[in-house]
Amino acid sequence: MANQQRYFIELVYKGTDYHGWQIQPNAVTVQELLNKALATLLRQPVETVGCGRTDTGVHATQFFAHITLQPPEGGAMKPDDLIRLLTPHSGGGGVNALLPHAIAVKRIFPVHAGAHARFDATSRSYAYHIHFNKDPFKDGFSMLLRDRPNVELMNKAAEMMMTYIDFSCFSKSNTQVKTNNCKISRAVWIVGDNSMVFHISADRFLRNMVRAIVGTLLMVGRGEIPPEQIKDIIESKSRGNAGTSVPACGLYLTDVRYPYPLTP
Repeated sequence: MANQQRYFIELVYKGTDYHGWQIQPNAVTVQELLNKALATLLRQPVETVGCGRTDTGVHATQFFAHITLQPPEGGAMKPDDLIRLLTPHSGGGGVNALLPHAIAVKRIFPVHAGAHARFDATSRSYAYHIHFNKDPFKDGFSMLLRDRPNVELMNKAAEMMMTYIDFSCFSKSNTQVKTNNCKISRAVWIVGDNSMVFHISADRFLRNMVRAIVGTLLMVGRGEIPPEQIKDIIESKSRGNAGTSVPACGLYLTDVRYPYPLTP
């Protein structure tokens, strides 16, 4: 309809208690709770479309979704009125007042009618966190390792991955996607005092891909396989040849890029 307006929603969430972003039967998800909160405020059914899907227990420090709204009959509510109604503010109002503490909307803003949170995204970045000393404040947010792996070898293997595009070996089985091709633009481990973080960026990711990559690189870091074997694993296109997926608690979606500016 001519009067419809599309909006982008930028949000963050702690994924510990949720079965990922996407709505599922008999499971609580971030999308379900956001849809309900928006529908309550707007007094009309609302369906969000996310920039992707995160697995159960995965966190997001940046996530975008879009909604398309029809103003009430008679034009009583203008686009700016919708923004004021939905947008969070310092007092905790707007949509955040109806969301649990683990989910927070940062901003809502109008975009052009054809903008699509998922299909328009050109790059997504993830970070996987690992720590080495027992720390109750990192429990549920980072993976605890007893022994430090060889980061130099892991980075060597990670660099080799960037010469490939078919990552079937790191994909969850039976995902029914059209292609397992992804273009990785960054893959590197950065070491801190008592921690390390794996940063990876690509145009798209397969289900379970990052966690499987981290598990495989840790095999390299522990000396179980040489860095060069990463090539054989990728070329085999077999999930059975890659490493075990690491726990979801350490994984964060951190950045989503679009070919147009996302300014309120």
